[in-house]
Amino acid sequence: MLGYYVLLGLIGIVSFAVSSKLKSKFEFYSKVRLQNGMSGAEIAQKMLADNGIYDVKVMAVEGQLTDHYNPANKTVNLSEAVYHERNAAAAAVAAHECGHAVQHAQAYSMLQLRSNMVPLVSISSSLSQWLIIGGLILGAAAHIGFGFIIAVIGLVLMAVATTFSLITLPVEYDASNRALAWLKSERMLTPSEYEGAEDALKWAARTYLVAAIGALASLLYWALQVFGSREE
Repeated sequence: MLGYYVLLGLIGIVSFAVSSKLKSKFEFYSKVRLQNGMSGAEIAQKMLADNGIYDVKVMAVEGQLTDHYNPANKTVNLSEAVYHERNAAAAAVAAHECGHAVQHAQAYSMLQLRSNMVPLVSISSSLSQWLIIGGLILGAAAHIGFGFIIAVIGLVLMAVATTFSLITLPVEYDASNRALAWLKSERMLTPSEYEGAEDALKWAARTYLVAAIGALASLLYWALQVFGSREE
């Protein structure tokens, strides 16, 4: 268990560092005012219209970095700062979330797969580790195969959550690529504004990368614990 806590600590440190860098990047690019004078909401609405999407609503939501696209009710939800502000950071986030709406409209397979996995992941992510630890304890205490079976079930559930994290990577990177391509092709930003938007989205993507690496590392660790205990 000590090795697991060390692993969690290392992942936590890296995650904190990347998140802190992301926040500082967005704070910096939030000061880069757009020459076109458009707000995040206006940019989002234009990107949707330019892609022939008229059934998606752009909404403001509370919080910081709470921006997301909801495929269930077809809404682009922008944090209040992104929705109202007129800067490079707001443009980047608004276009990125609309990138997800474009993915949905074009039936992007990875987005569909991720959406279909959400109900299962909401269950598996909360139960997997408890089943693994419980199975290991039961197997060690009673020396019966039933504990091993429980632990393996937990591993399978954890593998589902890990797969979800890995699938999220191409979904997020593709949404950013779509956003940046549109911002450039439509000349929505000046070269310096575009560089800021691109840099901000790169750091946002790295948070998903760290999360995926952490999920995969945890899965491998527990797999070694479960199957290693079987050999003892």
